[in-house]
Amino acid sequence: MPRLTFVRPLLALPLLAVGAGMALAAANYEFLAAPEIDLNRVYRLDKATGEIGACQYGLKENSIGVTLCYPPGEGAVAQASSEYGLIASRHEREGGVFRVDLRTGAMSICYVLNDQVVCTPTGK
Repeated sequence: MPRLTFVRPLLALPLLAVGAGMALAAANYEFLAAPEIDLNRVYRLDKATGEIGACQYGLKENSIGVTLCYPPGEGAVAQASSEYGLIASRHEREGGVFRVDLRTGAMSICYVLNDQVVCTPTGK
């Protein structure tokens, strides 16, 4: 019987490794609300590629509503592999956010235009 008590913890190791891998995968995205005070939009950033999209709540008659999502468009698609982050201005009427390359210091402003997220060319 002592062998069984030693084997049981070893059987749990693969499960711990899977759980740790899932936790790491969950850290691939960053989310940030637009600073505009009357806008319910949240931006989603892939921290490795810089790809950015956005979603917001929308009203729909005779229902609880709908999640409206905007895919990446011009400038918001995947960039060169790096480490990206999102920063909101403190301007209460600003609907966009800043996408920053944390390694190079380059940044662009991203916002919803028509039915997609677009970003300005990067600058330093």
